[in-house]
Amino acid sequence: MSIEIDNGKLVELLKNLVKIDSVNPSLVPGAAGEAEIAEYMREWMVAHGLKTELVDVEPGRTNIVGVLQGTGGGKSLMLNGHIDTVGADYMTIDPFDPKVEDGRLYGRGSFDMKGGLVSSMAAVKGIVDSGEELSGDVVIAGVCDEEFASIGTEHLMKDLRVDAAIIGEPTDFNIQVAHKGFAWIDVITHGFAAHGSAYKVGVDAIAKMGHVLIGLEALQSILLEEEHPLVGPGSVHASIIGGGRELSTYPDMCKLEIERRLIPGETREDVETEMQQLLRSLSEGDPKFKADYKITFYRDSMEISPKEEICKLLEEETTKTMGMAPRFVGAAGWMDTQIIYEKGIPAVAYGPSGDGAHAAVEWVDLESVYKGAQVQAEVIRRFCV
Repeated sequence: MSIEIDNGKLVELLKNLVKIDSVNPSLVPGAAGEAEIAEYMREWMVAHGLKTELVDVEPGRTNIVGVLQGTGGGKSLMLNGHIDTVGADYMTIDPFDPKVEDGRLYGRGSFDMKGGLVSSMAAVKGIVDSGEELSGDVVIAGVCDEEFASIGTEHLMKDLRVDAAIIGEPTDFNIQVAHKGFAWIDVITHGFAAHGSAYKVGVDAIAKMGHVLIGLEALQSILLEEEHPLVGPGSVHASIIGGGRELSTYPDMCKLEIERRLIPGETREDVETEMQQLLRSLSEGDPKFKADYKITFYRDSMEISPKEEICKLLEEETTKTMGMAPRFVGAAGWMDTQIIYEKGIPAVAYGPSGDGAHAAVEWVDLESVYKGAQVQAEVIRRFCV
């Protein structure tokens, strides 16, 4: 007999989470942050018999972790979801007044990713309501700051160890087993400041950066030659540039901020080599070219095998519930799955359907949230034995 999911309670829970402003203050200075939504989830977890812990990762930046404890000896599974959202002041609907129309629930965070989080919570409620005892623990983690620097999952994984993890990011019921990584890189070209008329003395750092930009275009062409079957090719682009002091002065410095997206198999060392070779080649051809670089932030890519047990269970239970097999997919964007994966834990993204992540109108398909809960409940029951 399958685990029953209370759809009315599921919709009520999702509405209540969307009503709570949890905009990330690292993205929008002065925004609400995650403390209120974490406390709401803590109360919900306590009411359903979970052992809970609220953790302030930074002031006002809160994780909530609940554990449905097993009888012992079984495998443990984490259901992870971020509780922060991006900003909402540009939305054309009321972001914190959830409305249901034609089977869709509208509001900020409904799709990214409170809908997926509610699927996980409803699945655990279904297990609790059934009275069925599990051997292994089920962990629900509501984490802060995924939309910026992922300090929530980083802090969580300092000590937590589980046998597998599902992050409820929206995937339209496909099983995401791979995603790209990224590096943020600062490049600074150095010129020599001089009067604007002193062309024999001044060295234009901005003009020198032009050669770097041409080099990046060439690098992009090279990267397109290698394509990963799930996530496509790597990429590099210039994001932000600035330099110079005043119109009548040769600029002595120009700064370029670059983003490099990495496919599974590429490493930080590859990025270091690319930048070193690029700047060295430019300096060899121009004795006045002087530049340095620094990787300011880095996240690895990830890829796990579809043969992992958590993948096979999700595939089987999705096929039963939906009547068709899910696809194993990759994503161009980065997710918290990588932080969990680097601890040696199989981690996948799996969640509902909808649209409007970070957009002016955001919605999640309610039937997909419900069916996602059904799938996760059966996966929990089969995995935590």
